[in-house]
Amino acid sequence: MAVVLWGLPRLGIHMPLIGLIALMAALAAFEVITYQIGSRALKRKPVAGLSSMVGSKGKVVSPLDPEGLVKIKGELWQSSSGGRRINTGEEVIVVGQDGLKLIVRKNE
Repeated sequence: MAVVLWGLPRLGIHMPLIGLIALMAALAAFEVITYQIGSRALKRKPVAGLSSMVGSKGKVVSPLDPEGLVKIKGELWQSSSGGRRINTGEEVIVVGQDGLKLIVRKNE
């Protein structure tokens, strides 16, 4: 508010009082909405986790020969195909886990 009241007149910009009130109301509304959206995003539980990954489908990002990267629910995971080669772009399904590595097979 100080920038608007002090800074604009120094730049040669003169706003009527109703314009300043409207500007401050718009800025306050923007801040309230931004705070609410940010709070909801921070409180939301993660969509993907190891406990919920079995049965999930994803796409191969780097070839599994037998290990590589798979994108599942917007996250990249280190994965193993159990000895079979699966090329980039193919769809896979999670069948298990080994530590933090997912075990996948080609989805047919």
